[in-house]
Amino acid sequence: MAMSRNPASKTNRLVGTAILAGVIVVLQIIATYIKFGPFSITLALVPIVVGAAIYGAGAGALFGGIFGVVVLIGCIGGADAGGNILWNVNPALTAFLCIFKGAAAGWVSGLVYSAFSRRNTYAGVFSAAVVCPIVNTGIFIAAMMLLFRDTLIQWAGDTSVVYYAFIGLTGVNFLLEFAVNIVLSSAVVRIINTVARR
Repeated sequence: MAMSRNPASKTNRLVGTAILAGVIVVLQIIATYIKFGPFSITLALVPIVVGAAIYGAGAGALFGGIFGVVVLIGCIGGADAGGNILWNVNPALTAFLCIFKGAAAGWVSGLVYSAFSRRNTYAGVFSAAVVCPIVNTGIFIAAMMLLFRDTLIQWAGDTSVVYYAFIGLTGVNFLLEFAVNIVLSSAVVRIINTVARR
């Protein structure tokens, strides 16, 4: 959605960005205490999709990066037990992974929304809502398989590493995140339509 260049529009964008960033931080802090398996569920993907749809892919990357920083703080502090193990194994890779996967999810969501919303807003929002958790979880699984494989093997025990990565490690979390995004798609459409009318 194109935003005009007048000062009022810039102020609205700044305020909207700050509000969405605050919502992302609060939701992810709350989500730190909701666990299915070793990692916390992600509740912040919906406002990331909203921000990416309203302000574009670059803003989506920013919102995703903010989400990633909150996740990283949980990993460092031990609120995210699985993330804390990764932090102790390799702090630099863990920091990169947390921020990169969030930023990528927001950026891709913005691109997908832009491409599909030309037909209609709901198609854009639905597509972005589907893509966001797929990118976030997909990058995480890829990183676990490639960069933290030894840790993944230890966690998997006698289970197949691939099965554990997709089902045991992220399966329930991903399905819940995916469902929340899909269910809230209609609310996101209403938010975007309200912003567009202003």
